[in-house]
Amino acid sequence: MKKQVIATYEEAVAYLNDTPRFTTKNSMEDTKAFLHRLGDPDRKLKIIHVAGTNGKGSVCAYMRSILEKAGYRVALFTSPHLVDIRERFVVDGEMISREDFLRAFCHIYDLLDWREPETAGRAGTGAVLENGGYHPTFFEYLFFIAMVLFPEREPDFCILETGLGGRLDATNSVAKKELAVITHIGLDHVEYLGNTTEEIAGEKAGIMQAGSEAVFWDSEPAVTAVFEEKAASLGISAHSVSNKDYRFLNFKKKSIDFSVSTEYYCYISLTLRTIASYQMENAALAVRAIEVLDKARTVTASHIRQGVEACFWAGRMEEVLPDVYVDGAHNEDGIRAFLESVSADGVKGNRSLLFSVVRDKDCGRMVEELVRSDLFSEIAIAHMQTGRALETDCLQAVFDKYPNSCYSIYDNVPAALHGLMHSREEGGRVYIAGSLYLVGEIKELLDSERSLL
Repeated sequence: MKKQVIATYEEAVAYLNDTPRFTTKNSMEDTKAFLHRLGDPDRKLKIIHVAGTNGKGSVCAYMRSILEKAGYRVALFTSPHLVDIRERFVVDGEMISREDFLRAFCHIYDLLDWREPETAGRAGTGAVLENGGYHPTFFEYLFFIAMVLFPEREPDFCILETGLGGRLDATNSVAKKELAVITHIGLDHVEYLGNTTEEIAGEKAGIMQAGSEAVFWDSEPAVTAVFEEKAASLGISAHSVSNKDYRFLNFKKKSIDFSVSTEYYCYISLTLRTIASYQMENAALAVRAIEVLDKARTVTASHIRQGVEACFWAGRMEEVLPDVYVDGAHNEDGIRAFLESVSADGVKGNRSLLFSVVRDKDCGRMVEELVRSDLFSEIAIAHMQTGRALETDCLQAVFDKYPNSCYSIYDNVPAALHGLMHSREEGGRVYIAGSLYLVGEIKELLDSERSLL
C-alpha cells in the first residue's frame, strides 16, 4: 500500500472508511505496541472501561452526565456514530474539532511502518507500507485518535466503550483502569464471541483488571458466575446490579420516575427524560458504577439526580419529529426492550414501524418478536444505504413466514419514511428501529429535508 498525501478532514475520513478493505484484525500485542509507539498516552488518563451486549453507550452517557454534574471533566469514546464520525470523541460535552481530528489522524498515519523504496523520487512521495508492517483497523485507528487527543485536554476521567467483545478489543490495550463496567449480556456477534451467553460473558469479562473493581449487570445465574469467577481469579471486588435494585414509580407522557437502591444514599428517586423503560436498567447500573468509583466522597445524591435527568443519548427512543421515534434496537434483546417501551407508550392511535437490519444480525428472531407483539398496524421494510444492509428480498422472506403480518416494501429508507408519515392517522405514532445505521440514516435525512416531512 502506497502512502497517500492526506491534507483535509474529508480525506482522512474517506481513508478511514476504506480501511477495512486492506486490513485484518491485529493482535492485542500489536495494538499495545503501537500504543507504546504513541508514547503510552493511556497512562495519563483515569479510565472507566465499559463492555456488554446492550446498553453500553447509554451507561457511558449516564456516568458522564453524573460525573459532570459533580464538577468533573470527562472524555468519552463511544461507537458507533450516527451521522458524524466525531460523535465518537466527546470532551466536556463537545465533539472534537475537525482540525484536531485531522491532526491526530496525521500523527498516527506518519508513525505507521512506511519505507521509501530505492526507486522512489523525492523523499516522502513514494513511501509504501512495509511488507507485514502494522496498520490499525478502522476501530483501532479511531481508538488511537482518542488516545492522542484526550490526554491533551487533561480530563479527570476518560470513559471508553468497547467496540466488539472485550478481551481482544482494542480499548482493552490500556495499561490501567479505575473501573470496569459490564452491561446486559445477550446473544449477539456469536460468530466472534461464542454461541452461549456464558461464552460471550467470558469475552466481556476480559476487561476486568487486577487492581480495579468491577460492576456488572446480573442477568442470569450462569453469566453472573462467569463474572464472579473472573473477579475472584484477579483478586478484585465485583459488584452486581439487577432489576431488584430499581423500582418503577410513574410513567408520564415523555418521562419516567423510578427509584434506585444504593449503598451510600439508600433509595434515590430519579427521573428519566425518555419513554424508554429499558433506560432504568442502564441508569441503575451507571449509578452503582459511580458509587463504586467515588465511594460517596465527592458525588452526592443531588449530583446523581441532576445527571440522570439531564442525560441525553441520541438514537435511543429519541423523538426526532412530533410522535416519530427512533431507537437503536439492533438485536433480539434490544428489540424486546424496545417493544416493552412501545407497549407502555399510552398512544391512542395506530402505531407503525420502519424496520431494517444489517446482515450479521439474527433477523428471524427480531422479526418474530415484532410480529408477535401485535403492536404495529403497519410495518415498512426498506434497504439502508450501508453496505452491511440485509437485502429487502431477504427481509421479505422472513416476514412471509407470518401470513398475518401487515408489511410494505420500499426501495429505500426515505421512501419508507415518507410513506408512513403520509398514512399516519391522527393520534398515531411512527417508530423506527432495527439498526443504528438506520437511526443514523434517518437523522441525516431529517437534517436535509425536515421541512418536507
